[in-house]
Amino acid sequence: QVQLIESGGGLVQAGDSLRLSCVASGSTFSRYRVAWFRQRPGTDRWFVAAVDSRGTSSYYTDNVKGRFTIYRDDVNNMVHLLMNSLKPEDTAVYYCAATSSGGYYRALDTYSYWGQGTQVTVSS
Repeated sequence: QVQLIESGGGLVQAGDSLRLSCVASGSTFSRYRVAWFRQRPGTDRWFVAAVDSRGTSSYYTDNVKGRFTIYRDDVNNMVHLLMNSLKPEDTAVYYCAATSSGGYYRALDTYSYWGQGTQVTVSS
């Protein structure tokens, strides 16, 4: 079992940067693949980025490539999502998710553990 808590969301202007953090407790985080998803009001939850358990491979949805970076800090049991050049369409609740098993990295049901989410609002 692992518990996830996100932080770092907030209200920013277009072009600004934010760093989201996901801290894990209850298990050794370095064993888990970790992803970020986001959900806008009235829509489904969509994949944003993922990093494998060793931190050697990362994956991004097309509309954040080159702007967002996911990386691990296993010493502190954390995964971060650095978001640069933010756009109003990045506005959403961002969720951290983790799995210790395989599965398609973009799929919601791959991930067994979820945080409560952190709100990111980007004004134009």
